[in-house]
Amino acid sequence: MKDNILKDRSLAAEGERKINWVRKNMPLLRILEKDFEENLPFKGIKVVVSVHLEAKTAALALLFAAGGAEVSVTGSNPFSTKDDIVAALDKRGLHVFAVHGVPEDEYRRHLNAALDLGPNIVIDDGGDLVNLLHEERKELLPGVYGACEETTTGVLRNRARQQEGKLEFPVVAVNDAWCKYLFDNRYGTGQSTLDAVMRTTNLLVTGKDVVVIGFGWVGKGIAARMKGLGAHVTVIEVNPVKALEAVMEGYSVMPMDEAARKGDIFITATGNKNVITADHFEVMKDGAVACNAGHFPVEMDLDGLKKRAVHTEELRENVFGFLFPDGKWVNILGMGNIVNIACADGHPAEIMDMSFALQALSAKYLLENHTVLDKTVKKVPDDIDMDVARLKLQSMGVVIDTLTDAQRRYLESFRR
Repeated sequence: MKDNILKDRSLAAEGERKINWVRKNMPLLRILEKDFEENLPFKGIKVVVSVHLEAKTAALALLFAAGGAEVSVTGSNPFSTKDDIVAALDKRGLHVFAVHGVPEDEYRRHLNAALDLGPNIVIDDGGDLVNLLHEERKELLPGVYGACEETTTGVLRNRARQQEGKLEFPVVAVNDAWCKYLFDNRYGTGQSTLDAVMRTTNLLVTGKDVVVIGFGWVGKGIAARMKGLGAHVTVIEVNPVKALEAVMEGYSVMPMDEAARKGDIFITATGNKNVITADHFEVMKDGAVACNAGHFPVEMDLDGLKKRAVHTEELRENVFGFLFPDGKWVNILGMGNIVNIACADGHPAEIMDMSFALQALSAKYLLENHTVLDKTVKKVPDDIDMDVARLKLQSMGVVIDTLTDAQRRYLESFRR
């Protein structure tokens, strides 16, 4: 392995404090850690982790190490990497390759350095590692048992590869598990996006016109949080069922061409490119704020915006202002990178506790079953989903009912 790549080892103490704080609030990972330390399910296994590299991700990487794995860690977006967390993982003895804010070529070098471990299990967030393994690092494919994918974007990329018959190992779609999208995508992104907008701008949300572009689980969560804080929410959708759902939830629904003139705050949540175009920026109000809650910084046409602006300036940390010829300013948060991590601390620890428990147990499932799994995108087994939910309820002190034998027989019978 290459030497670790990081910005500053002196940041390790602060990174340790952050990791220790989130671990106190991640009871599922602590339960799994105890089991993994006793049984060492990953002994002799090499695990490469590429997820937004902040404190909760560090807790996941350390969980695999506790289970006996040799672990290599990198980020899934250079603008979400926290350099103090990288330093803390370096001090803990893990292989780690990540520096905040590096350009694309350096980011890819870090991904490749992490893959040099020769992974058996890949924990991916956005599909970059899986893509590299299929396109540039094919020599490593024979050793890969499978991958677990964290995001909608990555699942879509992997399914597209599968449809072309070019997926070379099984991929577990962790993103599609109930305990992921119902909680992480909705409550996690909803709260953390609101946090990012508020702390970065220090502006009022109440009374503002907020435009949420995309009404999947991420968009639903963002819209609900903005509405709860008193914003007037407009939803942009291309799917008629989702658009109808937004109407039934009490939101305004209209085309983006119309909403662009109306909104004060714009938040993209589609996973698609250029859902805010240069023409949309052209007609926005003076002082409008736009940000992206999707994985990749492609949802806004920032190249087109730069061409139309006569001046660009960082008006406040992570608030990039673009001045138009008529004197109007349009403000972009985090330069279009995933706003809840680029401009805040990402999802709450209690949410990532569930998502990363799913990751750890799905990786264990791959390890135990890779010899019989075909090379397709797999759903998380229902028993894993249910176990995570039960453990989470247990950690919260919540007790639920169970069916009686008579009730179970009734439900299983066609006779009434």
